[in-house]
Amino acid sequence: MRRLMYSPSRMASTNAIPQIARQECWPIIPDRLEDLGIPRSVVADLILRYLWLHGSGTLAALHETLKLSFPVLETMFHQFRSQQLLEVKGMTGNDYAFTLTAAGRTQASARNEICQYVGPTPVSIQQYSKVVKAQAAHVRLSRESLRIAFDDLVLPDGLLDQLGPSLIGHQSLFLYGGTGNGKTSIAERILRIYHDAVVIPYAVEVDGHIISLFDPVVHRRLPFHDELLDPRWAVCERPCITVGGELSAPMLELRLDDATRVFISPCQMKANNGILIIDDFGRQMLAPRDLLNRWIVPLDRRVDYLTLSSGMKFQVPFELMVVFSTNLNPHDLADEAFLRRIQTKVLVDNISPEIFDKIFQRVMQNFQVPTEPDCAPYLRERCAEYTAKVLRACYPVDIYRLVRAISEYEGRPVRMTKANIDRAVGLYFAKADVKAVD
Repeated sequence: MRRLMYSPSRMASTNAIPQIARQECWPIIPDRLEDLGIPRSVVADLILRYLWLHGSGTLAALHETLKLSFPVLETMFHQFRSQQLLEVKGMTGNDYAFTLTAAGRTQASARNEICQYVGPTPVSIQQYSKVVKAQAAHVRLSRESLRIAFDDLVLPDGLLDQLGPSLIGHQSLFLYGGTGNGKTSIAERILRIYHDAVVIPYAVEVDGHIISLFDPVVHRRLPFHDELLDPRWAVCERPCITVGGELSAPMLELRLDDATRVFISPCQMKANNGILIIDDFGRQMLAPRDLLNRWIVPLDRRVDYLTLSSGMKFQVPFELMVVFSTNLNPHDLADEAFLRRIQTKVLVDNISPEIFDKIFQRVMQNFQVPTEPDCAPYLRERCAEYTAKVLRACYPVDIYRLVRAISEYEGRPVRMTKANIDRAVGLYFAKADVKAVD
């Protein structure tokens, strides 16, 4: 499979940066321990592990790393001093500089054996669920706005008119049809229909355990500063994650990192408030029926259930659009009960000669390639000879790349000619009548 485990779609950012406005559901900075929503012991352990790891610290350093407000840190600082877990070594400006006492180091070492997480303080699973549900996507679309979102693709109006209603509901979508017709390209650009931002926590706390959620590979932070926003949350674009043939059952569950004892959130949790693309559906390591059985409840009820290593199950939102992309027959992959839960099915069919020519012209313009007259219809005819008159949207750009490679190999300028098309087509298509030689 050509993709890594989590492949974020960068196509979404080619049009414009989302207009960021503070949402009412975004959490404000908690100034009391009671307002954090997590056990005091979790906060205490984070501070102890930080000091144990760094040797010393200041309130400013703790604020920067743990994302806690100064009133909360001062409360914990005075508690630790009264318990003789830390001692003040001096002042850095108006800030205290302190280290752990022998008793503090003993306690910190013991807590570090249980979990080694040192980072932004987690939010509660209850607050996370509330914010995710409040950030559920709501979009208004028309054919014209959808055409703008897909402006770098050549799509017929009929296909846009099928996609529009499918995307407004932000439910699940099944893109199917022959290989090379642009299903993945369409799926990767769906995120362009959103023009807002969401907040994503760095980590979530469940029953005293920490689940890492924010992933810089997946979640794209936006330049936004709000003095009221709880710094345990990052302002990001809506996420878009692509998984392909490497998708396996463990990727859909919590994974406990043996070294740090921190849980890593599964791909569908990281994709909350965004899009998860299952590319080449039906060709995964995970059997289609197993995947469908795993998600039949989440797709229907918009909630998922994850399990801690202790066996405790807990509920998380499943507030995302799942896009299945396949070149296989949907009825060969899923039964009627599951297909009913995938709200819309859109056929991305073979393209017409007119669309083929438009794609060819777009490719030539984009790469500024000198072109001999009548190359588009000539390429159509040559492709049809090998594919029983079936035209794929990928042929123009694939043939161009081969022509470019041929030109580079021979040390001459790239030019689209009928002779170059003949050579590229001969390399591109496999001959069907070749017999094996012993």
